[in-house]
Amino acid sequence: MIRIVLADDHRIVTDGLAQILSYQEDMEIAAVVEDGDRLCALLQTGIEIDVLVLDMSMPGRTGLDLIKHLNRHWPKLPILVLSMHPEAVYGMRALKLGANGYLTKDSDASQLVRAVRQVAAGRSYASEALISQLVDSARGAPNSDIQALSDRELLVLQLLASGSSVTDIAERLCLSVKTVSTHKANIQRKLGVVGTAHLVKYALSYGI
Repeated sequence: MIRIVLADDHRIVTDGLAQILSYQEDMEIAAVVEDGDRLCALLQTGIEIDVLVLDMSMPGRTGLDLIKHLNRHWPKLPILVLSMHPEAVYGMRALKLGANGYLTKDSDASQLVRAVRQVAAGRSYASEALISQLVDSARGAPNSDIQALSDRELLVLQLLASGSSVTDIAERLCLSVKTVSTHKANIQRKLGVVGTAHLVKYALSYGI
């Protein structure tokens, strides 16, 4: 039996996922958590998990930072990212940080089931497009502007696009306002845009 933990802060999403996965004879939902802190607390209990289905955008510790934290403290934990964010932006980063698979939320149920089974079996799961992106990266092909951003810069861009101010971001990430402002300046330089409005427009064009 494949024991699955769902980590997503939207109840309608976890209810739907639980219905799809529980319908499979070889799968069961071991737990559902709504944020990164609760997920870490659950893992500290020593719960047995075959696959963690992880959303990238939850309250508290989240996204790429959360994947990095999970891989550092629970390196054998099989992680399947299920995200609304496009794989072209986040997929390769998530896999490089330790995720075992990446799937977008517009995927159909059969893809989800197949991905869970592959990750539970110790294999990786990625779409053909993401595999192609990984191959191009390994060959040293030029990255897009968005791939030139560091993981922290990408998170700052995501938060700016969601309407957070520099001060809000500093508080959330436990950084100084000066540090966040420096990240913002670096993002603008790398993307070749000036001003928050243009940054938001750029981010939205990538589905961030």
